[in-house]
Amino acid sequence: MARKKKNNHPLIEGLEITTLAAEGKAMGRWNEQVVFVPMTVPGDVVDVQIRLKRRRFMEGYVVNYVKKSPLRSEPFCAHFGVCGGCKWQNLPYEEQLNFKREQVRDQLTRIGKVELPEIAPCLGSKETQFYRNKLEFTFADRRWLTHEEIAQNADIVASPALGFHIPGMFDKVLDIDKCWLQPEPSNAIRTEVKRFALEQGYTFHNAHTHEGFLRNMIIRTASTGEVMVIVVFGEENRPQMTALLDHLTEQFPQITSLFYVVNTKLNDSVGDLEAVCYRGKDHIVEEMEGLKFKVGPKSFYQTNSKQAYELYKVTREFADLKEGDTLYDLYTGTGTIANFCAARCKNVVGIEYVPEAIEDAKVNSAINGITNTKFYAGDMKAVLDDAFVARNGRPDVIILDPPRAGVDEPVIEVIKRAAPHRIVYVSCNPATQARDLALFDDYYKVIAVQPVDMFPHTHHVENVVKLERR
Repeated sequence: MARKKKNNHPLIEGLEITTLAAEGKAMGRWNEQVVFVPMTVPGDVVDVQIRLKRRRFMEGYVVNYVKKSPLRSEPFCAHFGVCGGCKWQNLPYEEQLNFKREQVRDQLTRIGKVELPEIAPCLGSKETQFYRNKLEFTFADRRWLTHEEIAQNADIVASPALGFHIPGMFDKVLDIDKCWLQPEPSNAIRTEVKRFALEQGYTFHNAHTHEGFLRNMIIRTASTGEVMVIVVFGEENRPQMTALLDHLTEQFPQITSLFYVVNTKLNDSVGDLEAVCYRGKDHIVEEMEGLKFKVGPKSFYQTNSKQAYELYKVTREFADLKEGDTLYDLYTGTGTIANFCAARCKNVVGIEYVPEAIEDAKVNSAINGITNTKFYAGDMKAVLDDAFVARNGRPDVIILDPPRAGVDEPVIEVIKRAAPHRIVYVSCNPATQARDLALFDDYYKVIAVQPVDMFPHTHHVENVVKLERR
């Protein structure tokens, strides 16, 4: 007979939360050991049940609030604490911005160890609710039950769900009543699709058996008012597909672009699958400072449209472009920054790994009558070399906007040999940005640092750094 494992996880009483920490958590100290406690804010005093114990730290959850912090705000979403998004709703927005600035300062100082100017206050988003232009929802045949529901010991019907994954659980989906992230008609479309599907007896996806007709739904809303809906089906049932798509067309005439995808794979990725345009245009249009940007079902576009404009204005200001300059926009994506800056310089050269994104970048130049851009597709390490620089002209300014992993060291070496006057480094991960700044430090000095908040009520922060050649 197996011996029952002893629970050595303590209950800590009266723990004071002293500061915010990485990944949206907060922390206090108990017997000189760090204790991470999600969903708390500095100034809270809480009783904490420890669930994870390591040599250097512990992590737990609140079982009782002894005293609530005067900093605390009342969360506006009914799903707060269960849904994985918007974890800082309980913290005033100004405090969020202050911490994001300090997060940037800490990582650039501790990891980069380079000389820094005064870091500017984090540039806040004018809209802190309904600011996203894209959301992806998941269908599940059984909804996630909250701890409160389970504790009631009531007979609960395990009804289907259309919502978001529980953090860290690929097979658990929280059914969403109202989401505060995306403007209407996002909530209306989601709730009507679920109502119609249940009425018609459609099956929802099961992540274990990989069965079920309805799998995912993506909604994109543009600043121009255009709307795209992409319904992902788990099997090709033409009568049911047609009925749902026709119903959406009838109920929501404001849908500009209606797509469907059939995904019978074991994973939810649809980048390698055909997106079929069922009704309307094959794209929607974003607009920024008079420029139009075509956004297709697989296009990347910054998720916060209005704050993206502020981010790109900072980037362009830091670039300080002159009429005769050649600009390299590395990791250009669909060429948004490249086209945004093209009027301020002589030539723009963009490089991006994804071929489809480069085609979008070329289209975006064409529809705006921009003729001084060139775009190349391929792995940055393979494309950007000394011969490429010789063919396309030495850059006066380079803009870097890499993925979270940062810039590969061979690319940094090519940039240093190309010797641009200025580098503007846009990052969604200040930790890898700090590492890369250290690699640039022998040739370039950091002149300005501007954090930008693209995602209110989360710990994520975008950071723009201006470097000048020493």
